[in-house]
Amino acid sequence: MNDSSPVPADVPAPASAPVLDVWCELQCSDCRSALDDVRALRARYGDRLELRLRHFPLERHKHAFAAAQAAEEAAEQGLAWPYVEAVLGRVEELDRRGEPLLVEVAGELGLDAEEFDTALIDGRHILIVDADQAEGKAIGVTGTPTYVIAGERLDGGKSQEGLRERIEEIVDRLLAGQEA
Repeated sequence: MNDSSPVPADVPAPASAPVLDVWCELQCSDCRSALDDVRALRARYGDRLELRLRHFPLERHKHAFAAAQAAEEAAEQGLAWPYVEAVLGRVEELDRRGEPLLVEVAGELGLDAEEFDTALIDGRHILIVDADQAEGKAIGVTGTPTYVIAGERLDGGKSQEGLRERIEEIVDRLLAGQEA
């Protein structure tokens, strides 16, 4: 059904959710530790906060770039965060097994594992990962996890201590500003 009737002028446009960029690397044990905070933020805010996965593969982790590409394929297939959480839960195994683990996790989640394998071979998501990494460097990201919200960068690679509370303060302030 196509409803082309105009929206009345007195109906407010839906407010866009604040965006929290989560600069992450899937072979990073600190990012795995940060998952509890990310889950808590998703549980508290639901769709009132947009969490965006941003890739910052570190050179010292040889499978991080492939893992970032795999996460993009998971996003394409509709399961970005479940895939990210599953891979982060197996950081040590990723270190040992590499790309075969990435494809295996996709299959375990019911994703098209063959398409994952193809995506890793043909490099269809390389530009997204490269762009994220370049943007991260441009704004001063040096390690993972790093969070950016409302122009404020919070470095979780040094310590997660107090970061979730700080993010919640910012989100609450932004959401209160939308209601005003």
